[in-house]
Amino acid sequence: AYERKCRYFCRKTNSVVVSVGYRLAPKHPFPAQFEDCLTATIHFLRTAQDHGVDPSRIVICGNALVNRRDLPKLRAQILIYPFLQCVDFNLPSYQQNERVPILLKERTLVLGLKYVNIDLGLMKEILKGCHVSEDQRLKYQKWVSADYIPHEFKTRGYKPSPTYLPSKEVCEVTKPMFDPVFSPLLAEDSVIAQLPEAFILTCEYDVLRDDGLLYKKRLEDHGVKVTWCHLQEGFHGTV
Repeated sequence: AYERKCRYFCRKTNSVVVSVGYRLAPKHPFPAQFEDCLTATIHFLRTAQDHGVDPSRIVICGNALVNRRDLPKLRAQILIYPFLQCVDFNLPSYQQNERVPILLKERTLVLGLKYVNIDLGLMKEILKGCHVSEDQRLKYQKWVSADYIPHEFKTRGYKPSPTYLPSKEVCEVTKPMFDPVFSPLLAEDSVIAQLPEAFILTCEYDVLRDDGLLYKKRLEDHGVKVTWCHLQEGFHGTV
């Protein structure tokens, strides 16, 4: 069914679609998946004309390459209800939609921890924020905070969560979660400012809704054009 949809899309839009068959976790630990996608993307960017593709019109579904002067500049990026940060699992959308199928709050964290090969026994501490050191909290609160989520997205009963003291042991184990490859919303301003035009899709009934809203804000704060589609009755996986 996926291949039929791709062929239909290609015919209707005169496009070429490339889908990467990356290795899967936990058999292949992070960042094997990222490296596979990166390798395939770089190869396609370098050989686009061999496939009848204009290198200046390539769009990726995911996060964009920057600081690569040896490659054609990407035309745009597309993000469909993306997971972008691991700092705050008590943002309004994580609270309001924590029991909404198909992506429960706990399931989101389980998948993330399996992806970076971190012990699931740390879930309770991570959900409370004990994995974020004081230095990290000060650094990332300017990018990841409920304060940056507009009021209209807090009308279903959002209440600020209590703050717990960080655990030095948990912070040490969870360091991979703060790698911008895993949490792109934590990339430095100098990186965000270089990203191409973006299309972001978010859904109201999705724990990841606010990840997309915060990413949208960061891009727009740096002058990056964003086309945003919000599905008011949508849920994760709706596409």
